[in-house]
Amino acid sequence: MKISLIQMNSRHSKAANVAMAVELIERAVTDERPDWVCLPECFDFLGGTRADKQAAAEILGEGPAYGAMQNLARRHGIFIHAGSILERIPGQELIGNTTVVFGRDGGEIARYRKIHMFDVTVPDGTQYHESAAFKPGDCVVTYDCEGLKVGCAICYDLRFPDLFQVLAERGAEMIALPAAFTLLTGKDHWEVLCRARAIETEAYFCAAAQTGTHQIGTEVRSTYGHSLIVDPWGHVTARASDGVGIVSTRIDRKLVDKVRAQIPVASHKVKIR
Repeated sequence: MKISLIQMNSRHSKAANVAMAVELIERAVTDERPDWVCLPECFDFLGGTRADKQAAAEILGEGPAYGAMQNLARRHGIFIHAGSILERIPGQELIGNTTVVFGRDGGEIARYRKIHMFDVTVPDGTQYHESAAFKPGDCVVTYDCEGLKVGCAICYDLRFPDLFQVLAERGAEMIALPAAFTLLTGKDHWEVLCRARAIETEAYFCAAAQTGTHQIGTEVRSTYGHSLIVDPWGHVTARASDGVGIVSTRIDRKLVDKVRAQIPVASHKVKIR
């Protein structure tokens, strides 16, 4: 299976972001001919105020981001793991940070809402309070990609290994992590955490990231980028350079089986009291 990760610099223009995502996927199809494509977190809208986010959110199945990705999957006969979309939740003020996955026929095959909220203060003093705008999910999600089991996670979920252990227990052989990691945390933690999750689960780890700057009010924030693919042994097999673009590679399900046979951690687990 050939896979492509799309690295974007989304900002607070939904129309421009969706157009950029369509252009990059079209380019990936032409240049790389992937079977599976993954977009970054909040590919449709990043930045802006809380009110801007609420205005940009869409009811899934009815909005432009959902429709564009569904049409691309159907037209090109590919799987699209549509990063995450700002989801309007009827009757609620909070919105969802939600992955939607489309099969080759354009049908929706999975939906995952980000579980862990990024409520932190980073080293330069910048405060993030994701739970003020977003409603966390509470479901672990996997889906079948023509015999390959894929697990879902988003950005800050990366720091919670228990989630990935559950994904592995449910059969995940590849894990997709759309992200918008901050520049300050990303330069020290991004690669080591992605590699750790791949090694712990003995699965492919595919992390599509936002890069560059976006604006919240008068404040400019920076994301780290460096989208990457890690194999089940923990080797980085593909990595995006700086800036907007595409990174692709082929994955081999047999390598998952080989690594899990060599170091069968799943069968060695014991309950720690």
